[in-house]
Amino acid sequence: MNKDTKRVEAILAEVKPLAAEYYRLTNKPLDVTGEVAEYVAAQKLGLTLAPPRTSGYDAMRKTPQGDERIQIKGRAFGENSKPSQRLGSIKPGPACDTVLLVILDNATLEPTGMWEAPYPQVVAKLAEPDSTARNVRGSLSIGAFKRVARPVWPANQRNEPGRMTNRIK
Repeated sequence: MNKDTKRVEAILAEVKPLAAEYYRLTNKPLDVTGEVAEYVAAQKLGLTLAPPRTSGYDAMRKTPQGDERIQIKGRAFGENSKPSQRLGSIKPGPACDTVLLVILDNATLEPTGMWEAPYPQVVAKLAEPDSTARNVRGSLSIGAFKRVARPVWPANQRNEPGRMTNRIK
């Protein structure tokens, strides 16, 4: 890990409590959820973050089959969060193997759960004709994503309705 990477991690570690406090005071996000989600995913899953503005993916994972390119989507939820939240836009075509969803507690920006799905399955779900909003914006609801995904963190997590880490159906 180089000096710049360590400094970025230190900055994000400092930003988390500030962003959580800002949310508590204003009931608005500070718009750092994506960066925090990437940082947390790299930390918890041992991923290597891609350089900024890399097209199509945010992190890499070493596998026996080679490097796996991972697009990371983050969402912060709390007691008063709307259950209909959606993932950010996912565009078909970029170099990506997996989509990873990181759910953060909006009071602390600490992770509560992570799910991943193969990129081709996510793109196929986006192409289904049953939702105009899905097709126009290129985004899935959290529940639709979880139906094609598998839980990856914490290790004992299951894809069950009603669990704190699976609050959004």
